[in-house]
Amino acid sequence: MRTTTMGGNGPEVGRVGLGTMGMSFGYDPHGRDDDRSLGVIRRALDLGVNLIDTADAYGPFTNEELVGKAIAGRRDDVVLATKGGLVVDENGLGLNGTPEHLRAAVDGSLSRLGVDHIDLYFLHRVDPEVPLEESWGALAEAVAAGKVRSLGLSAVALDQIRRAQEVHPVSAVESEASLFTRDAFEDVLPHCRENGIAFLPFSPLGRGLLTGAFSKPSDLPQDDWRATQPRFTEEALAHNRGLVETVGRVAERHGATTGQVALAWLIAQGDHVIPIPGTKKHERLEENAGGADLVLTKEDMAELDALPAPMGAPED
Repeated sequence: MRTTTMGGNGPEVGRVGLGTMGMSFGYDPHGRDDDRSLGVIRRALDLGVNLIDTADAYGPFTNEELVGKAIAGRRDDVVLATKGGLVVDENGLGLNGTPEHLRAAVDGSLSRLGVDHIDLYFLHRVDPEVPLEESWGALAEAVAAGKVRSLGLSAVALDQIRRAQEVHPVSAVESEASLFTRDAFEDVLPHCRENGIAFLPFSPLGRGLLTGAFSKPSDLPQDDWRATQPRFTEEALAHNRGLVETVGRVAERHGATTGQVALAWLIAQGDHVIPIPGTKKHERLEENAGGADLVLTKEDMAELDALPAPMGAPED
């Protein structure tokens, strides 16, 4: 697999990473299979998909435990990313960006992952009740203590990145980005390029839409979280299917899949762009890894750049 440097002075990583959230949380809750997921993570490392992305909120906690088990004995093969600051309790999802919580969250992640340091630790979401400088300062302490190598921000605006940079370097930014979601392309992506910050698109396959797997709401697994999303209503799926067919025409020219084209389009946005598609299936992992080596032509890029916006706004 082709590789790139994660950020200005970061480690070498494959052009495609692996998001592990869906193995334990959110998508297809009745399809969880930890043994299969362990195999997927280990196979990813064999393929050069060495950036593994998790979070304490996924489960909560169980996803980090799964990743820790998968990478046991292979620590040197992994660039390990996790997150804190998003909490899950009986009331659902909440935020806690207090320094006290984040210090404890880093220690908890180290324990569950079974490692002595985390390569990249993200503030999962900015807590509006806590000054960003305080949250970021607490995480900077973890870097100084050797618990974390570098820091990242998830789902942030440009001004928040700049505020964090005043306190401690920002090594990476995670934002939802795909052919279907381009909000970050206006200012966040260029800022990352200019400042040596890695840009990690999550949901790079449009939460599965760009694979062509979903034509109607009933195609979603039972109790799948995506069923609540505007892009997965019957009307939206019918409209968006036409956009996927356009991507499919590009894919046919290369003997590729629509998902591989979607990943290749993101990778073509810059050396600092490292998509982290999630999967818990071996066949999808192999397909995604293949997308890292697909090179699109200028004509392909122009056709994809001109793709209209999909129906239905993404929701966090």
